[in-house]
Amino acid sequence: MLHTAHALVRYLAAATGLALLVAGPIMLGVGISGRHQVTSQLVAQQITFPADAKAGLPAAEAGYAGREVTTGPQAKAFSDMIETHIKEATGGKTYSQVSTAYLAAEADKATPAAALTTLSGERETAFMGESLRGSLLSAYQAWEVTDLVIGLGLAFTGIGAVTLFGAGVALAGTRRARKVTVPETAATLVEPELNPR
Repeated sequence: MLHTAHALVRYLAAATGLALLVAGPIMLGVGISGRHQVTSQLVAQQITFPADAKAGLPAAEAGYAGREVTTGPQAKAFSDMIETHIKEATGGKTYSQVSTAYLAAEADKATPAAALTTLSGERETAFMGESLRGSLLSAYQAWEVTDLVIGLGLAFTGIGAVTLFGAGVALAGTRRARKVTVPETAATLVEPELNPR
């Protein structure tokens, strides 16, 4: 009974190892495919960092000068650059704050037309900038998910191989042990009958 339980555990370990060994490469393929999709979508947008500070490149993103956005981390950096420009254009206000101020000014008939035009421009800049930031951050998050899937695929493959190998060694050891112990047990049971006292 104990041998049966041990054998069952070893077979379950082998099945688990095999499942992980199959799932790992599939996850790797899905992760790599996802990464290529993110890259192709970013390349299609033809987004390029400004060449230098004069062209609008903040110091924090200076390492990306003139480069095309093709990866998740680059999309995040471009998004950060847009956030810097939005804050400069709106005096540090968010889209929600600018929009609220614009609506209040529009409702107030005493607001000068020039002030209303300025608030309208800030609101439009903030809205467009935040929309682009959202798209770029989505690309960055998708890139991060592909990192996770690729990492899990590698882990599953490694754990599956080790588990399957360990289960195979254990099962082979069980078979060898049975071949050795079964004849010895049979001989001890038969021997008293052949050599009566």
